[in-house]
Amino acid sequence: MTPFGRRVRELREQRGITLARMAAGLGVTPAYLSALEHGKRGRPTFSLIQGAIHLLGVIWDEADELVRLADLSHPRVTVDTAGLEAEATLFANRLAREIAALDLADLRRLGAVLDEAAARGDPPA
Repeated sequence: MTPFGRRVRELREQRGITLARMAAGLGVTPAYLSALEHGKRGRPTFSLIQGAIHLLGVIWDEADELVRLADLSHPRVTVDTAGLEAEATLFANRLAREIAALDLADLRRLGAVLDEAAARGDPPA
């Protein structure tokens, strides 16, 4: 499941909107919307994101969150380490190979490290 798909599903269920009803409102099939919610489809289009925002009746901060989550929801990520330290390439390859072995606590710890690096505001080396 992708972050966008998980959040759309949560909002849809909170509002009592069925998958079929939302899919019809977005002009997609229920199978496509289900695949999007479960991370079996790539990042949603801008028009689909806007349609979901409208159908779910979200307020502006939730709308911003959905846009941000959509940007972070590509289920098949490519990491370009060209020009970075060898350790960056090693880490990216290990992460790709070993991510399935990480539990939720591991993922949250790694996310916290990324958050700390972003908060420092250091330009990438």
